[in-house]
Amino acid sequence: MQNIIAQKCRKCNNNQLFSKYGKDKFGNQKYLCKVCNYQFAPSSNPQIGRRLHPPCPNCGKQSFLHHDYRDYSNYRCGDKKCNHSFFTPKPTAKLPPSMSALVGKHNFKRMRHSVFLIFTALTMSFIGKSSSRNIALIFRMLYNINVSHVTIAAWCKKFAPLLDNIALKLIPSMNFNSDEWHADETVVKINGVKHYIWFIIDSETRFVLGFHLSPHRDSQQAHTIMNHAHQLGKPRSIVSDRYSAYNVPVKCFFPEANHIRVESFNDDISNNLIESFHGQFKAWYKTKRGFNSFDSANSTISAFIFFFNFIRPHMGLNGWTPAQVAGAEYDANFYKLFKSIA
Repeated sequence: MQNIIAQKCRKCNNNQLFSKYGKDKFGNQKYLCKVCNYQFAPSSNPQIGRRLHPPCPNCGKQSFLHHDYRDYSNYRCGDKKCNHSFFTPKPTAKLPPSMSALVGKHNFKRMRHSVFLIFTALTMSFIGKSSSRNIALIFRMLYNINVSHVTIAAWCKKFAPLLDNIALKLIPSMNFNSDEWHADETVVKINGVKHYIWFIIDSETRFVLGFHLSPHRDSQQAHTIMNHAHQLGKPRSIVSDRYSAYNVPVKCFFPEANHIRVESFNDDISNNLIESFHGQFKAWYKTKRGFNSFDSANSTISAFIFFFNFIRPHMGLNGWTPAQVAGAEYDANFYKLFKSIA
């Protein structure tokens, strides 16, 4: 028996000859037009479920899930002529990097010693690469001030959140849309156990865009540092070594960038920039003789990165800091910078 429904066929404008024709995948009743055989569901919302998967970035057409992995999904364009394959990270891959989990003080209140003495100790530690025992010895010989080397070591990690707040206020004024970003990882020891630090550096400004400290060396850690860095700019190329963990994160977070995998130091494009940075980092790290805990290592490394980006002048940048080359306007004097920003 034919049903008369208060609806109209969207194709032929028939408003009388219909029959029920099952339900759609959302549970809405479907109808079949007896005139043109067009199927439709009057109660369905066309905005819901229209695109179950992201559109193809190449042609904009509907895509389908090709492979599903733990940290990302691989989609392929449904148009056979396009057949473009692209990657989308999952929320589980967007874990915050260790540099965003700092523990310490955000000011200099309730400190026994003067702010000037603390500034001097931090500068000698992160720029002069002096050990805490040597700094304590210099204070006793020059200023006749007895400060324990344990206190100086605590200063180096205690004020990491304060320095990070200053960096966060200056970074929005900088431009990191350069030709190349370099990514690599190196090893440090925490209580004798190997941990890996993932760095990513802008080639034009020498600015360290971020770091991530982790006990693991796998693709998920590469996802973490790439997810943080992609919010800062859009480089034309990402340069890394042959380690396969960088392949998918670069495709996920930098789909328009060219991924250059360096094979040797003799290539036209090398990863020497970040290897040079590792040399400076290891020269400072040797004075620490390792770290005692993950939190202290994370905070101390964050403070080192702050001094490298904002305080220490670079000969290769004509005496400017990487932040000044990136467009930040400030006085690189540590004391004046703190007074103007904090």
